[in-house]
Amino acid sequence: MSGKAAIITGAGSGIGRAIAIKFAAHGAYVNIVDLDSAAAEKVASEISQTGGTSSVFHCDVSNQAQVKNVFQQIAQPKQIHILVNNAGISHIGKLENTSEKDFDSVFRVNVKGFYNCMLAIVDHMKNAGGGTILNMASVAAWAGLADRFAYSMSKGAIVAMTYSVARDYLPYKIRCNCISPARVHTPFVDGYLRKNYPGREAEMFAELSATQPIGRMAEPEEVAALALFLCSDEAAFITGVDYPIDGGFLNLHG
Repeated sequence: MSGKAAIITGAGSGIGRAIAIKFAAHGAYVNIVDLDSAAAEKVASEISQTGGTSSVFHCDVSNQAQVKNVFQQIAQPKQIHILVNNAGISHIGKLENTSEKDFDSVFRVNVKGFYNCMLAIVDHMKNAGGGTILNMASVAAWAGLADRFAYSMSKGAIVAMTYSVARDYLPYKIRCNCISPARVHTPFVDGYLRKNYPGREAEMFAELSATQPIGRMAEPEEVAALALFLCSDEAAFITGVDYPIDGGFLNLHG
């Protein structure tokens, strides 16, 4: 990663934070893009304390004009080698209790947000002679998860967009892959358990962990390690692939 610059969306917490810290530790200049400026500044401070370099940009990825403006600011002074599309939201509900508002909200962030960011950087990467795009999908794109209708829709779209971009931009030396994690132990999970299962957090955490055949959730740093490899020159022969990181969830059930 030495000498490379990356844009990481949703880098203020969870998986995005872990990826930002991991990339910076391996020499990348990290542009932290997040809706939560305070959280992003905290990650930048962590990176600085360990000798890494980064900048912080406030951005709503669902707003195309804002994304274009922010990405232009980032890309004008330096070449951007890597985009990690990570910013996203979750939603719990099946078809009949997913409101139009909720559906639109998930689509706007998880699908249109990824589109906005790829659109904002692709010309830059073409003119620079190449680049790498990594999209954060989910096992929800491939498995029928209960009560995850809108979320599964959005992650399936991300996988399809990844394949399309990988195919169309092969001539420009732009690689595009995605990662599909199963459950990852992030602050989101802890907050979800506190909100929905007060007093039963430990019990439900164990139950959710057991849905992965390996017997636990992934740690954000493990997803970040895979992201590091896929965005590095060591993965130069890899494009148009979705990588599950799921503790055996997709293939070892039953």
